[in-house]
Amino acid sequence: MADLNIPHLLSTYVIPWAINITLALAIFYFGRLLISLVVKLLRTLLVRSRMDDILTNFIVSIVRSLLLLLVIVAALDRLGVDTTSLIALLGAAGLAVGLALQGSLQNFAAGVMMIIFRPFKAGDFIEAAGNSGVVEAINIFSTTMRTGDNRVIIVPNGSIYSGSIVNYSARATRRIDMVFSIGYGDDIRKARNIIQAVMDEDVRILKDHAYTVAVSELAAHSVNFVVRPWVESANYWAVKFDLTEKIKLAFDENDISIPFPQMDVHLQKAG
Repeated sequence: MADLNIPHLLSTYVIPWAINITLALAIFYFGRLLISLVVKLLRTLLVRSRMDDILTNFIVSIVRSLLLLLVIVAALDRLGVDTTSLIALLGAAGLAVGLALQGSLQNFAAGVMMIIFRPFKAGDFIEAAGNSGVVEAINIFSTTMRTGDNRVIIVPNGSIYSGSIVNYSARATRRIDMVFSIGYGDDIRKARNIIQAVMDEDVRILKDHAYTVAVSELAAHSVNFVVRPWVESANYWAVKFDLTEKIKLAFDENDISIPFPQMDVHLQKAG
């Protein structure tokens, strides 16, 4: 058995490998420290730009993962690992995952766009993707809404962003559009005064926004008034329901009729 050449073994294998392992560990250690500093700086900049917390956390997470992957690849390359094949493998795996999760990626992209451009925020009452309700949370892949009867609806962001979005809470005030009908035999001026008196008594109707009470149509069975007061958005439904009841009661007290469709049949005796 041949004697081991210790100096040759040390110079050829042990020392080079020890140096490579030390350098690889140093790259990994100091790389992680650098990543922490970069991520901290990035988070500070995103917070100062008042970006949404959800998007901030997601961007920071993606950047941290990508930088960590680069550090790992650099450390493996220092060890002599063929990183070209590794990068190609990771790229192919990423492409496969992307194709498999095409729908999820669409929802993700839509979520990012909604968080950036803010067509609505948590607490808004919206109508989108065939659903209406109060927005409870906007996540990366889906939006959670609560309906008026306290149901929870989770809607994919792609469905919301690809269609029309109606935000009923976007403005502080809203106009209520109502129609009241009276008979052709009733006094138009009297009916208008009654409607105006009911609205003047309601303190929730905004006085700095002129409301409208006007004859809009001479219909087949009635004379129609459009009634359009302005209210704070939070009072919309309460005022609408109250006005409907109070105007009906005021019409009854003043003998103003609310007609219903009817047909007059005339019989003619033959011969």
